[in-house]
Amino acid sequence: MSMRRILTLIGALAVLMGLVWMGQGSGTFPYPASSFMIDQSPWIAYGAGLALVGIVLIALGRRSRR
Repeated sequence: MSMRRILTLIGALAVLMGLVWMGQGSGTFPYPASSFMIDQSPWIAYGAGLALVGIVLIALGRRSRR
């Protein structure tokens, strides 16, 4: 597997995980119900940061040479 695909895959997973964290932190995605992250506003910021890192990784993967 090329570095380009690895960066894109890791970036996509980071974006997805960041969105889940944001959803749990805001209370719009309360799963699992016993999660310590639900309705905890710091997780909105952590999720946004992780999603941003994921976007950067995707951009780097798309720009790298074959």
